[in-house]
Amino acid sequence: MAVLFFGGMLIFPLSSLVLKLMGGPASLAKGHPSIALAMQSAFTVPLGLLVAIALGAVEPSLFLPASLIIVGAHYLTFISLYGMRSYGVLAGVLVAVGAVAIFAVPALRDLSGWIGCVVLLVFAGSLFVAYRAEFQHTAALTSPALRDGGISDVS
Repeated sequence: MAVLFFGGMLIFPLSSLVLKLMGGPASLAKGHPSIALAMQSAFTVPLGLLVAIALGAVEPSLFLPASLIIVGAHYLTFISLYGMRSYGVLAGVLVAVGAVAIFAVPALRDLSGWIGCVVLLVFAGSLFVAYRAEFQHTAALTSPALRDGGISDVS
């Protein structure tokens, strides 16, 4: 439980570092109206995990599925923050896995952390591909050759 709680605190700084190393923006633009929402969303996970820790203290097998529900729910705000509906799918899948493990198939409880890990890795790959495609599309639209109809000013 402690590993997920404290390890989760490293996700944002490590993600920012990777984005900077890749040459992309590591945060919302200064003055972006949703910066406050991003901060508020970030705090929902550690606060929610306190509930998962309390639940896990009573029944340890409930900790991981409860954590999936909390982490999944926090991704709902990402739909608005980043304008990507795929975060809604990610949220739905994580919440569904957690809920199914708690309420319908208790045998999945111990595996739910691994299932969540696979889901997050698959979505990370697909979100990265979507980001790169959008980045390349934006770069192409802003290149002088395309902006000027394929004719560039040679002086």
